[in-house]
Amino acid sequence: MAKKEQRIKLALVCQVCKHQNYLTTKNKLEHKEKIVLRKYCKHCRKVTEHKETDKLD
Repeated sequence: MAKKEQRIKLALVCQVCKHQNYLTTKNKLEHKEKIVLRKYCKHCRKVTEHKETDKLD
């Protein structure tokens, strides 16, 4: 019997301009809360907070 996949794909969306800038993965068993990272946004041209979303466009 196969195990459930532990890593899930997710997108990071800029909280200022709402553009999806990054795709990443996380271990859903260890990190149940949504992640928030400070990353560079090429649309805003500055470092802003990026929040996890489930939509992969």
